[in-house]
Amino acid sequence: MASEIIQELSELTAQNKRGVEALYEAEIDLAGAESDLDKAEAHAFISGAGSVAERQAHAKLACSELRFARDVAKAKVNRIKVKLRGIESAIMAQATMSKILQAEMKL
Repeated sequence: MASEIIQELSELTAQNKRGVEALYEAEIDLAGAESDLDKAEAHAFISGAGSVAERQAHAKLACSELRFARDVAKAKVNRIKVKLRGIESAIMAQATMSKILQAEMKL
């Protein structure tokens, strides 16, 4: 039982490390997607004609694919964060089981 807990903690710790790296990469991708969207919207707004509202609508419509890419990048960041919270909860549960096992062994 103790070796199983140690093995599980080791695996969870490794998953957590990979998750942290994945989160970093996803956040970089999100920053890039937001930058691309901001630049394209500004360019579309400046090059548009008509009232401010018309130029804003045109810019928004012209950048819908970039907005979708940004939203997907946000979803990836959020998904990784949720997975990391689950891994952290599992690590805490395994640590608790380890302490209970230690207490039982002392009896």
